Amino acid sequence: MKITAAAAAFALAGTAAFAETEITWWHAMGGNLGETVNKIAEGFNASQDEYKITPIFKGSYEETLTSGIAAFRAGEQPNIMQVFDAGSATVIGAQGATVPVQDLLSENGVDFDINDYIPGVRYFYADNQGKMIGMPFNSSSPVMYYNADALAAAGVEVPTTYEEFEEIAPKLKEAGYIPLVQTHLPWEFVENFHSRHNLPFATNANGYDGAEGTQILVNSDEMKMHFTKVKEWLDEGYFGFFGTGWDDNQAQFEDGKAAMYIGSSGDFGGLTTKGMSFEWGSAYLPYWASITDEGYQTFIGGAALFAMSGKSAEENKATAEFFRYLTSPEVQYMWHRETGYVPVTTAAYELAKADGHYDRFPAAETGPKQLMLQAGENTRGYRMGFYVQIRDVENRELGRVLSGETTVEDALATIEKEGNELLARFAKTQG
Repeated sequence: MKITAAAAAFALAGTAAFAETEITWWHAMGGNLGETVNKIAEGFNASQDEYKITPIFKGSYEETLTSGIAAFRAGEQPNIMQVFDAGSATVIGAQGATVPVQDLLSENGVDFDINDYIPGVRYFYADNQGKMIGMPFNSSSPVMYYNADALAAAGVEVPTTYEEFEEIAPKLKEAGYIPLVQTHLPWEFVENFHSRHNLPFATNANGYDGAEGTQILVNSDEMKMHFTKVKEWLDEGYFGFFGTGWDDNQAQFEDGKAAMYIGSSGDFGGLTTKGMSFEWGSAYLPYWASITDEGYQTFIGGAALFAMSGKSAEENKATAEFFRYLTSPEVQYMWHRETGYVPVTTAAYELAKADGHYDRFPAAETGPKQLMLQAGENTRGYRMGFYVQIRDVENRELGRVLSGETTVEDALATIEKEGNELLARFAKTQG
């Protein structure tokens, strides 16, 4: 059959008209998490024929952030970049680097209401006016996992407060267990210590009111008391510390040596595949009854997705449509079910409940429920630039406390001094 030039031109025009708009997504999810990320991308691509997203693994959180900053400076940034909690202030503070997700969605006809997100998720990646800048993605909450068999052997119940922990710790030790381990000192025993007790973590409304003059507030009577107790627990054999490596501490629980461990709600997915030889569950992060009568919600951990600037209107539309898909109840529930990260919207949480997910796996509900506890003026989050480096200082100094190299008072004073120097340096980068 002979094809005329006009017909060929029409066919080419039709092909161009229906060509997919392609976008890229840089992320830090390896292993099984990376496979689930790929599943989300494949689902989006199969759901329509206008857009195609390609996820690209860029290494650790830190490596992904570093790669993204370098790419932006070179004008080669991806459409979407995953940025973890500690690095969010750096990206949000980089003027012109991102398109606020709330604006992106509204400008592209995607309905957005920040109140659709569960309370503990809404404002962590927002600006000081409450506008959401980054799309919460793999959001988590620090929770306490427990070995039900170990608690039964010691004849004790799951503690709600640290005072209750101190009462049961000797019995757990006597039963042959390390009573407690934790997996991330800065996140669980510093950042979320402040949120759980509704204590200010930094000046300027935890940094949300601007970088200029923001100072970290860790050298407090409450923090001194907490880490003095933690060191006493370590010396008495009530607490185990196996370095700053997450897996090194979590392994003590998985191997049946530790009765309880404080980790991430996002650990749930991995724990279900471990085939552990004991019954286990999860509970809220404990709090000190001497500080607050009732515990508050926690800061989220994990990361958000940021829409990078400098892209065409068509690519921004594709990114908005992907975010629409990503936050749908069905996709959020799938992500929650397969990974243990919390569903970021109330609709997804209700879908999980209606499907009986929490009847089958009660431990999976602790994270989202904890993020729905009472809020306070200090619980929406924190916004401190160079906080990745500040976390390094915290890990170093608190590790020295636990090894006996320094005192709690000197460590907290050092964290404040070096932390405030870093915050001052960051403030100078803000125009």
